[in-house]
Amino acid sequence: MSTPSFTSATGLPVGRNLFFLAVAGVAWGTAGAAASLVYRISDLGPLALSFWRCVGGLVLLLGVLALRPRRESAPKEPRGRRLVRVLGSGVGLAVFQSAFFASVEVTGLVVGTVVTLGAGPVLIALGARVAWGERLGGGGLLAVAGALAGLVVLVMGGTGATVRPAGVALAVLSAAGYAGMTLLTRWLGRAGGGADAMTTTAWAFGIGSVVLLPFGAAEGLLPHTAQPVQVGWLLVYVAAVPTALAYALYFAGAAVIRSATVSVIMLLEPVSAALIAVTLFGERLTLPTVTGTSLLLVAVLGLALDEARGAARRRPAVTAGGV
Repeated sequence: MSTPSFTSATGLPVGRNLFFLAVAGVAWGTAGAAASLVYRISDLGPLALSFWRCVGGLVLLLGVLALRPRRESAPKEPRGRRLVRVLGSGVGLAVFQSAFFASVEVTGLVVGTVVTLGAGPVLIALGARVAWGERLGGGGLLAVAGALAGLVVLVMGGTGATVRPAGVALAVLSAAGYAGMTLLTRWLGRAGGGADAMTTTAWAFGIGSVVLLPFGAAEGLLPHTAQPVQVGWLLVYVAAVPTALAYALYFAGAAVIRSATVSVIMLLEPVSAALIAVTLFGERLTLPTVTGTSLLLVAVLGLALDEARGAARRRPAVTAGGV
């Protein structure tokens, strides 16, 4: 059964952008697992790991950009808006991934990932409401309440061995960076303007590297480990798959897909991360962890239902393009 091939304002099929976001979500779900392995076999910290992730992603993307055929001349983005794009994306990237890696180190892969991606959609929905007047609706309000309830259950009900408040706070900070980056990308996408997703991502990695360098240096940029080859391969993987590939696809998709829809597709990240944590790392899912996690995921599904109803109401007016 085929689905309608709607086209976004940029001319790219919506289905292709949804696929980009899905691949990015699954790839991101493996980043925390790779970080957990790095922490187990070396003394590299989250800020240094985030720095190397940005540097590695930047190097890989610059190589791709150098080999890619030159495109036909496209409308240039105004310099002021381009500056806002690269600075905002770079700082948001640095906050998002550094706080996430720190959260995984403090409170584990499952809780760190689920809180980040559970709180993120709520912050995105609230930000979209303030910025563009996107209505939350009954489902949206219930989703916000459910997400808050999930966070409370995780913090208050989890034991010190499974849920640490400091780790949850870091995950919420990561969610704030993710939400800000998503809203900025969507806002600039609404305004239009010829920005190339891969070039934007490379700039974001460059800015993120500069921002993280002094913090990573203070933490220790070179890992002390008895398994340098394994650490090296893990750093290469983090730079290539959940970074260079995932962020390029994310920026391309998020620029033309509605913010709430982006947050729903990104549910693939906590789901894949949870599966990896339980099957490969043996993390225990206690009752409070399962309950809080379920509330967060159900909250995001509530946003999905609210998004679907809103899309159905708008469909008669969107016959040729737009999402």
